[in-house]
Amino acid sequence: MTTLQHGETTIPALVARAAAEFGDREAVVDGNERLTFEQLASRVRQAGRAMIAWGVGPGDRVAIWAPNSAEWIVTALGAVSVGAVLVPLNTRLRAAEVGYVLKKSAAKLVAVSGEFLGVDYVARLTAIRDELPGLETLTAFTDGGLPPVVSRRQFRAPGMKVPASVFDEAAASVTPDSPGDLFFTSGTTGNPKGVITTHGQSTRAFHQWSEIVGLRAGDRYLIANPFSHTFGYKAGILACLMRGATMVPLASFDAEALFETVERERITVFPAAPAVYQMMLAHPELGKHDLSSLRAAATGAAVIPVELIHRMRDTLGLESVITAYGLTEATGVVTMSRDGDDPEVIARTSGRAIEGVQVRIAGGTNEILVSGYNVMRGYFEDEDATAEAIDADGWLHTGDVGELDAAGNLRITDRIKDMFICGGFNAYPAEIEQVLLTYPGVQEAAVVGVPDERLGEVGKAFVIVAPGREVAPEALIEHAGERLANYKVPRHVEVVEAFPRSSLGKVLKRELR
Repeated sequence: MTTLQHGETTIPALVARAAAEFGDREAVVDGNERLTFEQLASRVRQAGRAMIAWGVGPGDRVAIWAPNSAEWIVTALGAVSVGAVLVPLNTRLRAAEVGYVLKKSAAKLVAVSGEFLGVDYVARLTAIRDELPGLETLTAFTDGGLPPVVSRRQFRAPGMKVPASVFDEAAASVTPDSPGDLFFTSGTTGNPKGVITTHGQSTRAFHQWSEIVGLRAGDRYLIANPFSHTFGYKAGILACLMRGATMVPLASFDAEALFETVERERITVFPAAPAVYQMMLAHPELGKHDLSSLRAAATGAAVIPVELIHRMRDTLGLESVITAYGLTEATGVVTMSRDGDDPEVIARTSGRAIEGVQVRIAGGTNEILVSGYNVMRGYFEDEDATAEAIDADGWLHTGDVGELDAAGNLRITDRIKDMFICGGFNAYPAEIEQVLLTYPGVQEAAVVGVPDERLGEVGKAFVIVAPGREVAPEALIEHAGERLANYKVPRHVEVVEAFPRSSLGKVLKRELR
């Protein structure tokens, strides 16, 4: 196995080492399906040989459009083990959005789930198949299938004729500098852009992430974050392979299913967005389940109430809560808090830069800039966008606004594009939301700028109220007025049942606007 500094290696080498080191320990639990690390490696080899049989080679793009599952793990690892570049697709995307990504990436093979949450992914993709001249193979995670869709059984069969030595040669030809994945950004402005990162960047970054979170052999890790996002794939699948932890994928977020899985599988590690922990803590069924196995959590967002950190420790019994900041263009991780940090530091900041990474704040705009091994290789086939994002000195311009304290802890104050200008003054929603969250009964808050004839823009707050509580909009505005400069105080408050969210639980501000 090629081992470079700080855990830098390749993903096929990770799979092989995990099989050798952790052998008959459980690697994946997906409903009734249970795979040991040896069995996982065998299934990955089978998937890789099938990829080769269907004409997939080094550098070819392989897309997966499916929810979290054992099949997703096996297919993805099989593809990257033979040098293909993984293109994960969010299950929430519409057919037209998927069509754009597949066309832009020139994906050669696409694997899809069967029906999921009432959506027939095979039918959606079959409908746009003619628009994708580069797509050679469409395979489904089901055993039934009609042309042009290849069933799971039909996909695997030709791989049996590919000698194991051919797979081994393909896996050995992958280097830490080989491109490993092509994640497309959410595309809040214009079409989404494909971010290229290598095997070595991902393994090195999440070697550090795993060390800091304290992930260890024998941990049972509930992966609710979608594999279509760097957090689910890299902090989930790759981290578990490195540390010998059991992966327990959750196909979709449902509080009851989550509680039952934690209880049944004795889950010890559960990273998620802050909103997920808030939903857990507010859920009426929380006290009916034994969640005492939980030990460690990792989360990240611009706004995390200090009270949430205390409740995660006191009510959920978490010994370790780590906050982090990352973005797809920086391989998913930039800064992390450390075990033992004060709850105020964990809640108010996203911790300090990981080893080998530098963070600085640009003068004037307060934009967060990142430099180091984790900065993407560039946007796929888009030199102009790459040059705009990464300056001549190699600093990635994140589009996030923040500040560093004396200890180097990063505090995210907002996205540049989320800022609104009220009466000539810059107002940052994250700062306003933090104040609104201190009002009794406010469970979540999201602030956006809305047009105003006199001031140009003013703040409008959307709030979710905790069960059994009431919040009067006028009282909340008064509360903010006592704690914030006038131009920051929301002029409008709307109480809502829920926020529009991304698959990771982030609030979609553009939809609120």
